[in-house]
Amino acid sequence: MTLIDKELEVVKISDLENIKIPNYQRPYTWGIDSVNTLFDDTYKAYKKQLNEYRLGSVILHKVNNSYFIVDGQQRLTTITLLLFCLNKKCGTSENFCLMNSEYSFLSNNTILTNHVILQQRVSDLDIEECKNYRSYILSHCTFVKIVTDDEQEAFQFFDSQNSRGKELAPHDLLKSYHLREMNDVETVKKVNIINKWENINQDDLEVLFENYLYPVTQWYRCKNGLYYSSKKIGQFKGITKNNNYNYAVYHKSSNLFVEQFNQSGNHELLNTTMLNQFQLTQPIIAGSRFFEYSLHYKNLLDAIRYKLEIYHNNDDEIPNTRSGDIYIKQLYECVLLFFADKFGIESINDSVFRIIYTWSYLLRLKMSAVYQQTINKYACGDHKDRTNINIPIFAYINDCVNPEDLNMLIIPKPSENEIPAENKDKYNVIYQKLFEDNGWQEDDK
Repeated sequence: MTLIDKELEVVKISDLENIKIPNYQRPYTWGIDSVNTLFDDTYKAYKKQLNEYRLGSVILHKVNNSYFIVDGQQRLTTITLLLFCLNKKCGTSENFCLMNSEYSFLSNNTILTNHVILQQRVSDLDIEECKNYRSYILSHCTFVKIVTDDEQEAFQFFDSQNSRGKELAPHDLLKSYHLREMNDVETVKKVNIINKWENINQDDLEVLFENYLYPVTQWYRCKNGLYYSSKKIGQFKGITKNNNYNYAVYHKSSNLFVEQFNQSGNHELLNTTMLNQFQLTQPIIAGSRFFEYSLHYKNLLDAIRYKLEIYHNNDDEIPNTRSGDIYIKQLYECVLLFFADKFGIESINDSVFRIIYTWSYLLRLKMSAVYQQTINKYACGDHKDRTNINIPIFAYINDCVNPEDLNMLIIPKPSENEIPAENKDKYNVIYQKLFEDNGWQEDDK
C-alpha cells in the first residue's frame, strides 16, 4: 500500500489542521445522541484527567499539500463544532482551524441543530472549566492518522469502521466510488444528481439494494442472493470510462445512444417516446448513470407497489406481520420488478399477477416457517424437496421473449397433504384465492 509512513501515527487534535472534505463525502448526518455521546465521553475523560482519550482513526488522502478526509468526517465535524462553542464561551481568539471546507447545503440543518445542542452543553461550564476542557481536547484527545497519496487506496480505506464500530453502508461506498468517476461532469449537473440521491431516505436505499437489486441480479442466474454487504458491491461498480474491452465499449455506446435519442425529440425512428436506459441483466455504466439507475429502480418499485395495492384489495392476500410473511412479500415484489424491468410495467396484467402470486404464495401455504435461506433456494428453483416446485422463475422470465410467454408456465396444484392444516386455517384467504384464481378443485375428502 502507498501509505505515507511518516504520517501513519497517533496525533493530537491540535496536530490536525485545515482538513478538507472531498466531493464524494456524504453530508454531515450525526444525530443528537451521537453528539451528546461524544461530548460526554470527552468530558468524562477530561474530568478523570486521562493522559490520552482515543477518538478512533481518521483517514486522509493527501493531494499536494492538502489533506482530504476519507473517513472520520462525522467525528471531526462534531469536534469542530464543539471547539467553536468552547472558543465562544472562553472568548479565545486562538487561530486553530481543524476543518477548512465548505459543507453541502444538505448538511446545514444538522450542523445548526448540533451547534445548538453543544452550545447548551458548554453553557453549563464556567469560564475556567471551559478553558481547561478545551485545552484537554486539543492536547489529550487523539486520532490514529492514516494518510495515503493514492486515490484508489483512499477509496479502499473508506469502508473502515467509524468510532462506534459500525461499517459504512454499502450504498455510501458506491456513492463514493461513482462520484470519483464523475470528474468530467459539470458541477451543476453533479450537484443536481447528488441532491436527488440525498433526498431519498437512506434507509430506503439500503433496503432497495439489499432486498431487491442484489437478490434479483443474482437469482436470475440461479446464484445466491443473500448476505449483501460492502464486500459484494462489485456488480454495482459497473463499467468504468477507462474500460475499452469490446463488451464495455458496446454498453457505453448503447447508453450514449439512448441518452442522445431521449434528448433529441426525434422519436419516430423507433416508434416510441422514450427509451429505457437500464436493465437488471445488463452492467451499469460507472459515474452519474449509477445514481440514475438507483432512482429508476426505486421509482419502478414504488410503481409496482402502487399496482399491488390496487390489485390486492384484501390485505390478508399479502400478509405482512411475521418475518416469513415479509420475506415472501419481498420475493413477490422482486419477481414483479424483474418482469416489469424486462417487459415494462404496463405488461403486468391480471394474468401476470395471478401466475407470479401463485408461484410466490404457494411457498407460504406449504411452509410452516419461512427463512431467508428458504426464499433464496426457492428463487433459484432449488427447493423441490420441501415444496415440490422446481421453478426458477427469474431464470424463466429471463428466457421469455414476450410477456405472454409467462402464461406457458405451469404451476402444479398442491395436494391436500402438502399444505399443513394450520397454514390452511391461518392463510385461508391465500388458500381460497389460489384455488379460485387457478381453477383448482379441492381434493375429495
